[in-house]
Amino acid sequence: MATLPPIDDVTRTELEAAAFRTLVEHLRTRTDVQNIDLMNLSGFCRNCLSKWYRAAAEEKGLDLDYEGAREIVYGMPYSEWKAKHQSDATATQQAAFEISKPKD
Repeated sequence: MATLPPIDDVTRTELEAAAFRTLVEHLRTRTDVQNIDLMNLSGFCRNCLSKWYRAAAEEKGLDLDYEGAREIVYGMPYSEWKAKHQSDATATQQAAFEISKPKD
């Protein structure tokens, strides 16, 4: 097993933030990957990241609504991204989502 170097909290936070920014940029460039595909494969999507971002802002006492968080993650207003890049889910994608979606 690999030994991890000691990392202080500030450095760990900076590394996590850099990884998050890289993930968001990757998702912005991979507009061919639909949110339903992400949900079916990983259990989260761009909208989930937006919700987590908004929740983190709220924990810090910042007033950031869901649409504002979506714009941060999508790199544009969600309505614009949806019009440019979102396609209708296929029957296969919808069926896979019904199987994999979180159960209440």
